[in-house]
Amino acid sequence: MRVYVPLTLSGLAAAHQAGELGPGPLTAYAVTPALREWYVSDDIEELEYAALSRAAAGSLRLVAGDPSVVRRRVVVAVDVADSAAVADPDRGLDPGALGEVRIAAAVPLAKAAAVHVDADDAEADVAAAAAALGAADQGDDDAQFTVDGAEDHELLWFATQEIPNLIA
Repeated sequence: MRVYVPLTLSGLAAAHQAGELGPGPLTAYAVTPALREWYVSDDIEELEYAALSRAAAGSLRLVAGDPSVVRRRVVVAVDVADSAAVADPDRGLDPGALGEVRIAAAVPLAKAAAVHVDADDAEADVAAAAAALGAADQGDDDAQFTVDGAEDHELLWFATQEIPNLIA
């Protein structure tokens, strides 16, 4: 199963140094039955993009929670056994938890298929979105508009061999 693990650039650097994503449990996003039902699509590429987008939102929350990190979203796409990614059945249809899965143990970085990272030109919008996230969560429409501005930036795809260049 392909899962998308939200990180920050410093989190990616730590994973690169450790050789693994972790320690567990990890929160990740995947094509779950609830995500399929919510998205109403059978196109696996669209569903995986939706899971990647959910992970990008998770990365934004990590960025918002740490003022010391670079204001760029990071998502690592990792292949794990189907049994390793478990969705919480009590939160299956909770809009905030769509596609969310837990991975109990650390995952070797060697299982990563790709890394998705914001381009440099997204930093200002990601910084603004991170600053507005709390107000958006409280229902502020203007703040939500700012948060949505970060989503206008597509994450770039990088091969895992390019991680050293991303964290340099």
